Amino acid sequence: MTEILVQDVAGGDIATGARVIDHPAWPELKNAVEELRGWQSADGSIDFTADRAPSHAAVEATVDRIVTAVERLSPLLPHDTAYHRALVADLRKWADSAFAVPDFLDSLLAFQPAAERIDGLQHLVLFPMYTQNGNPDRNFEAVVLRMVWPEWLAELERTRYDNPLFCGITFEDFTAGYDTNSAVLFPETIAVRQAPERFTWGGIFCDREAARFRRVTEEAVRVLGLELPADIQDMIGDQERCEQAFVLWDMVHDRTHSHGDLPFDPFMIKQRQPFWMYGLEELRCDLTAFKEAVKLDAEGNRHGRDVQYAVLFDRMFRFPVTGDRVRNYDGLGGQLLFAYLHKHDVVRWTDNTLQIDWDRAPQVTNQLCAEIEKLYRDGIDRPKLVHWFAAYDLVSTYLAPHPGSRWAKGPDALDLTQPPRKLVDDVLPDEFPLSMFYEALAKKLKNVIASTKGITAETADRTAA
Repeated sequence: MTEILVQDVAGGDIATGARVIDHPAWPELKNAVEELRGWQSADGSIDFTADRAPSHAAVEATVDRIVTAVERLSPLLPHDTAYHRALVADLRKWADSAFAVPDFLDSLLAFQPAAERIDGLQHLVLFPMYTQNGNPDRNFEAVVLRMVWPEWLAELERTRYDNPLFCGITFEDFTAGYDTNSAVLFPETIAVRQAPERFTWGGIFCDREAARFRRVTEEAVRVLGLELPADIQDMIGDQERCEQAFVLWDMVHDRTHSHGDLPFDPFMIKQRQPFWMYGLEELRCDLTAFKEAVKLDAEGNRHGRDVQYAVLFDRMFRFPVTGDRVRNYDGLGGQLLFAYLHKHDVVRWTDNTLQIDWDRAPQVTNQLCAEIEKLYRDGIDRPKLVHWFAAYDLVSTYLAPHPGSRWAKGPDALDLTQPPRKLVDDVLPDEFPLSMFYEALAKKLKNVIASTKGITAETADRTAA
């Protein structure tokens, strides 16, 4: 990367090619943000009437420290100048509001990382926000990240998988809300006075995904006695190769939410639906990425085979046994994939050893994708409730419902005079419990999954706790 010398606000020359986290202002910013987080309520405001509440002067001093640090670091990142100016203005407005519920819409609109996707480009991001699978409160988070946009990926996006909003990213450093299981940076998580008319970017940390995948897969392979093809064994040992697989998987997955024979709101964010509908949508997007990876592999693209096994192993080994069992739609998708492959004799659990028919795995996985795509296509002509039941039938063909389920008993067991959204109340929190296989696997993988909290590329090869 070419280094361009610019003048630091605090004095002295700095280089725009230097790592942000190596500048002395970064730990100052990080420490100030951590201090501020401890004073915030769940909505991001500061309650000065609470026990042990800080004084206005103390909060103002901390915000001043944050502003100073941002202004010192911003010259390292000339592409983020407009955003950092808006950020400082939003911090000042928040202080003028006596630290009420924060509104960072102006700085959110100024932050446009997808407009300049350059491999290795750094960004310093600071927002009041919740972190998915991390902190549910809208506390301030500071993150330094890098864009992952190699030329081969850019070419695929230009010619095949158009996704102008997608940003593959990796961590440099972060505050406490990202020392969690969160692997995304999404604009909809940020505290604003009103949602923008449209979101213009979305970021996924492929380094965390790859590191987590490697650690959990290595342990699952060991526990299950699975013999891997040599090239896949090599992939699991290679952090950079796994990152490349995940960034391609993520790009195709993300665009699939708006491609295909879909209902008007494919991810069902704006309407209340049974959680298996979310599970099928996420699995459809993953299996579409798998299907495209099979095509790329056949064309000689070296990332195609890696994506296939990243999807299979992450979905089968990590997803079903990660998180709690309450409406765990990602876990459900993983259970469904394993059960489908098992019933079609692609995976076998025999003599306490897992065996996979590597030759048939692509064909049968694509077959499940086709079944879900047919469900969606047929659903266009169905009423909502009929579509929900058809989806339930698909899932329950391969996964046993809870014996106490009303939905499993069919329409006659439900009060159909109620609107469909009310019938969601009759869905059990764990409508499709884990099989005996997964109950046992969950116990064996519990510690290694816990060890991936906050994992990054730098910690990927450390021994699991």
